[in-house]
Amino acid sequence: MDHPLARHFVTHLRDASTKPPLFRTITNHLTVILALEATRDLPLRSVPVQTPLEAVRGEVINGPLVVVPILRAGLGMLASIAELFPDVAVGYLGLERDHTTAQASSYYCKLPPLAGRCTLLVDPMLATGGSACQAIDAVKAAGATDVRLLCVVAAPEGVGEVRRHHPDVPIIGAALDRELNAQKYILPGLGDFGDRLYGTL
Repeated sequence: MDHPLARHFVTHLRDASTKPPLFRTITNHLTVILALEATRDLPLRSVPVQTPLEAVRGEVINGPLVVVPILRAGLGMLASIAELFPDVAVGYLGLERDHTTAQASSYYCKLPPLAGRCTLLVDPMLATGGSACQAIDAVKAAGATDVRLLCVVAAPEGVGEVRRHHPDVPIIGAALDRELNAQKYILPGLGDFGDRLYGTL
């Protein structure tokens, strides 16, 4: 995604001096931009509306929406999407990365019905792509056919991994960074998103 305000927000998220309260606020604002981009092609249906002056036909989103944050960092993106789409159904996927192997293991999965719904999978960091692919596998196994991945920062390696295994899933990100380091952290990145979001540094 290329938007000046998104670039502005990402710069402040990268700044090591940004404290958790401001980090959370910026995350909320940036998530709104990402969600608007991710849903720009949702189908609409025509409905009658009575304005204070006359009857008119308007358009509303046709069909339910699901958001699935990948725990724990993805929770930082949930509230903004729920505010934009009050009728959204929410699922949760708990994936924890082993810092030695960089492999993710699942520790929690609770999903609403996904068949026939647009599913927004949210995780701020797309690093190796392993967690994202595992999450996409999980929601597809549960019936999702329209899956969209929202992230704040992505590494080329993670983007490539998702495209190899799930070419049908669009990736909506605010920044495509340079590379992963030897520890599989994104460079230049912004550090551990969850720690910075919740002040657990």
